[in-house]
Amino acid sequence: MRFSLRQMEVFRAVMLTGSIKGASKLLFTSQPALSRIVAHTENTLGLALFRRLKGKLVPTVEAEALYREVNHCYEHVLRIDEFARGLVSGQSGTLNLACSPALSRGVVAATITAFVREYPNIQVNFVQTLLNGMAQEVLSKKVDLGISVLPLEHPNLRVETFLEGRMVCVVPRGHALARKRRVSLADLGGHPLIAHHPNIPFGQLVASAFDKAGVVMRVSVHIHQTDMACSLVRAGAGVAVVDEFTMAGMAWPDVQVLPLAEDILLYPSVVRSVFDTGSSHADKFIELLRKA
Repeated sequence: MRFSLRQMEVFRAVMLTGSIKGASKLLFTSQPALSRIVAHTENTLGLALFRRLKGKLVPTVEAEALYREVNHCYEHVLRIDEFARGLVSGQSGTLNLACSPALSRGVVAATITAFVREYPNIQVNFVQTLLNGMAQEVLSKKVDLGISVLPLEHPNLRVETFLEGRMVCVVPRGHALARKRRVSLADLGGHPLIAHHPNIPFGQLVASAFDKAGVVMRVSVHIHQTDMACSLVRAGAGVAVVDEFTMAGMAWPDVQVLPLAEDILLYPSVVRSVFDTGSSHADKFIELLRKA
């Protein structure tokens, strides 16, 4: 570089103070050292930056023009310095999150809200990811942290449960089953069922519970997203077994949520790579998530 950052710093200090003496006090550097830097700068740039008049340095027209650019650059350098210090203290930066749709509207939305209030200079990038894609998101480092509605099994993932939940029954308001305090899977056997597709984890979980209870599922519609199940229930297409987190995170005035007699348990988990060296931002988020 013909004009190094150190030369810019010295040039700016001289422009601000009007003398080598003043610049030496500002930069805590000896006057002879600064004089050499100024002379070297003029030589390398091929410009006369100052005229010496009665012990003072008077900037040339070229120096005035150069100063405007240098000052703009210096302000940017200061912002970078502040950003770097923020990284050390963990107060700025970016947190990339992937989350199961079932958790995104309730517990995770509440945690993100608490996080951005406490750490306003940390930007959160938040995406919804299905369970079959979350491992890849985490291991490829596209995200710092995954939050799954069910534990993931992978040798290169660290998975820690932070909550327990259940599947629940959803019926149209006023439905015959709505009079029951608890609905059994046998009760559901007599009604058309809106169920998650058997190729996805929710579908496999529910199908296993019906099989264990010895009840045949009368599936009328297979779905992949829980909110679609709720829309179909609302329209009268049948009843559904869905996760409690989706129901807690959305308002469905025309449907009724009923507990199941049989426990179909969910274990929402934090998902991180075993190769993760640690992210202070992710740690902060997990701490708030456990409090939510």
